[in-house]
Formats: sequence, structure tokens, C-alpha cells
Amino acid sequence: MKTVETLNEGLKREYRVTITAKDIDARVDDEVKSIAPTVRMPGFRPGKVPANLIRKMHGAALSADALNKAIEAGVRDLMTKEKLRPALQPAVTLDEGYETGKDADITVALEVLPEIATPSIDGLKLERLTVPADDKAVMAKIEEFATQMKRYEEAPKTKKAATGDQVIIDFAGSVDGVAFDGGTGEDMAVEIGAGQLIPGFEDQLIGTKVGDEKVLKVTFPDEYPVENLKGQPAEFAITVKELKVPAAASIDDEFAKSLGLESLDKLKEIMKDQVEQELNGLTRTYMKRKLLDQLAASHDFDVPPTMVEAEFGQIWQQLEHEASHEEDVEAAKAELEKDRDEYRAIAVRRVRLGLLLSEIGQAHGVQVSQQEMQRLVAQAAQQYRPEDRQRFMEYVQQDALAAAQLRAPLYEDKVVDFLFEKAEISDREVTREEIEAAIEADDDGGHVHGPGCGHDHDHDAKPAKKAAAKKPAAKKADVTEEAAEAPAKKAPAKKAAAPKADAEEKPAAAKKAPAKKAAAKK
Repeated sequence: MKTVETLNEGLKREYRVTITAKDIDARVDDEVKSIAPTVRMPGFRPGKVPANLIRKMHGAALSADALNKAIEAGVRDLMTKEKLRPALQPAVTLDEGYETGKDADITVALEVLPEIATPSIDGLKLERLTVPADDKAVMAKIEEFATQMKRYEEAPKTKKAATGDQVIIDFAGSVDGVAFDGGTGEDMAVEIGAGQLIPGFEDQLIGTKVGDEKVLKVTFPDEYPVENLKGQPAEFAITVKELKVPAAASIDDEFAKSLGLESLDKLKEIMKDQVEQELNGLTRTYMKRKLLDQLAASHDFDVPPTMVEAEFGQIWQQLEHEASHEEDVEAAKAELEKDRDEYRAIAVRRVRLGLLLSEIGQAHGVQVSQQEMQRLVAQAAQQYRPEDRQRFMEYVQQDALAAAQLRAPLYEDKVVDFLFEKAEISDREVTREEIEAAIEADDDGGHVHGPGCGHDHDHDAKPAKKAAAKKPAAKKADVTEEAAEAPAKKAPAKKAAAPKADAEEKPAAAKKAPAKKAAAKK
């Protein structure tokens, strides 16, 4: 194999590799020997078919397979010989003029990971803000839960429906006077103002009373999951059968018993654990941000552009998705475009921090155990249908890139925990409002974190403030920079999508009533 370096610019490398016809032919011979025992041909005993006849029968397929294996081996040898650490999979191109039986010239283009001096972890100083889970916080959590467990009681017959009331209706929907599948239902409970139905449906129930019949005029959203109803104007003829009003919630032993618990004290105990978990999450979020800030401030090196592009692509996709749900989509996207360069800078920082944390972890022996990895795969498999879970687990076992993506967030957490142990930490007790304000101040200062990255999300318990309505829903404070071991490495969609596709095809399924009531849903 002959290798010539044709490009060495920054982190970009390119090589021209020549794989000799002799090497390829030797691999064909190996393939012939491998399949010979299984080849069947009239006039020959099993396993006795001459090699030249096997070549004649299967030559094209054997040559193609041998060439692919020779190229794979050539790329591996190149990586070893040149001591290359590719940032992403190299791009390998076979010259168009290749002919069977001749030398094969290939071009291997890649970006390498930067050489990072072993990061110093001495002198890290962090402040740990802690919030006590006091009785007031616990009761507030219980009251919030009680609101979610809202009960209703019969309203006076003359009462007119208002926001917050529950209306029991029969309905029949039609588009251009023609009924459609799922558009008819009976005894459907609608909470006015809950936003569970298509826009305009609930609002038109305000002012109705028991016995009223009314025709509601609505338009199905453009993103409605039923293709033939998207964006279509429709009418729903409804009959109000019952009207209920929210019942006052008494937080006492009886309320706890209605939840299957023995007493209010037991409920408080459970809720205190939840509050402590939330508060610990806020504490960790604040500390982690300060840690990443210190690391970013003391390390600066070039990062592979392809990794940055992949990371920026994930950020931008998330932002565009959220902007598409704003009232004025075009204005939201225009506002987004103004900050494109800032989001790209976020992607650079995220990739750099990811590489830095990876280097620290490797230098100090941080590892994800096989048992931890198995637990991760099993947990990830739960998002798929039962019949797809085994296929997903096999896919992760066979695809190193998919396994790395799954492993990355846990690896990052372990490196961060390692650095917490090495840092000098001072404690300060604050209120929940103070720690949330401190986290939000970080956001406003440009230290951005948020959903959609596949990384750590300790801070999701308290998202940053939304921008004004004209702004995109996901502002800079909602995009994470928290890095993973390989922040831009994604498993190939064509493989990963198979088990997940069915779960994603019906995003509204969790909200829907039974089929006969489904059409009015969002």
C-alpha cells in the first residue's frame, strides 16, 4: 500500500492511498477459499468445485467484496501509521477510473482531533449554593400536586360555563358538510382553558349551559397529525350534557388517602424527597456552569469544523422547531437569524468543552463500566415498542458510534463529578428564588444551556425566562453548551430510526381521547 499526504492544513488532512491489484486479488483468493465448502455445482461433490469455476460464477461479487475489505484495511492502516485521531468518520472516495484487476487509488479526507495538553485541574474553586427543603417548600409542592389532581363537582343548572370549568359534551364534526373519521364522540369531558383541543374549540364553550346546542367553527392546525384535516376549516355540532366546577381541594389525611397513602405525613415525606431532588438539581446546575466557565476561560484551541457544524446543526434545528410554534413564525425566525453567529460560537464552545472533558477523563482514568453501559442501553430501549427493543439493543452493540453517543452524557457526568471532588468548594445557603436568579443571570451573561443536545440537563427543573412573543421560543438561554465526550457524533439515522419511527409518527397519541373522540384534539 502506497500513501501520499496531499493536504495538511490546520486540523484537515487528506491522503491518496494506492491499494495494489495484488493485495485485492489475494483477498479474492481468501474469499474463494472461505466460500468453497458451501458452493454447489452440478457434476461436482460438495466442497470440490474448482477455484477457477467459483471465480467465474461469483467473480464480480467477490471482487467488490474484496475491494471494500481492502479499502477498510487500508484506511485502518493509514490511521495507525500516521497516528491519526479522526474527529468524525473519514470521507473515503474511490477514483472513478478504477477497473477490476488494477490498482485502486482512494482519497481519504478527514479532520483530526486537536492535540490538547493535559489540562491542569489544580486551583478549581467553586461555590455550592444550597436550598433547604423546608415545610413551606414541601407544602407548596403538595398544593401544586393537588391542583393537578383537580376534582370537579356538579354546577347549578343555570350556571354558564367559564374558564376552568369542565363541560361534558356530545359532538359531531364535519368538513364541508361531510363527517370525517374520529369526528364524532359522546360524553367527552373538556376543561375550558386547558388548551387540550384544537384552537378556538374550548373558547366557544364559554357561556354555554346544560342543554345548549351549538355549532363551533374551527380550523385544524397545519401540523395536525391527520393529513386530510391539516389546515382545514371544520364545524362541530355540540350538545352540552353536564357542567362541572372545580371542587375546593382540602390538603389533609383524606386527600392523602385518596392517593393511596396512609396519612398526610406520609405524603409530606414523599414530597420532601421530590423537593430535595429538584433543589439538588439546581445546586448541581449552578456548580457545573461555574466549573465549565473556569475550564473554558483557561483553555483555547482549534476545534474540528465538521464537529462544530454538526453541533450547530443540532442547535439550529431545535431553535427552528421552537420558533415554528410562535404566533408569528416568520418574525421569530427572522429574530433567530440575527443571532446565528452567536449560536455558532456556542457550538464551538460546546465542542471545545466536550473535547476538554474527554481529555481530562482519559488522563485521570474516568470510565463508564460495562454494567453502567448495559443499564444505559436498557433504559434507552424503553422508549421503543416492546417488539423493537431487542433490535435497538443489538444495533447499539454493533455500532460503536451509536454506543458512544449513548455513553457520552454519563461519561461527562462522571468527569464533572471527578472535578467536583478535586475542587475547593465553599457552601452558602440561599433561597430557591436566589439560586434560580443566579442560574438565569448566567444565561443572560451568555453562558447558555438548554434542551435538545443529548447532554446533561440538571437545570431543566427551572427553564430560563422566555423571550417576548416576537422572539423565538428557544432563546440563547435555552441552548446548551454542556459538552459530551463526542458532542457531534450521531448514530446514522437510517439505522437508529427504524425502531423509533413508529413512536414518533403519532406525537399526539398521548393526548388523544379514545378514537371516537380524537378529532377535536390537537
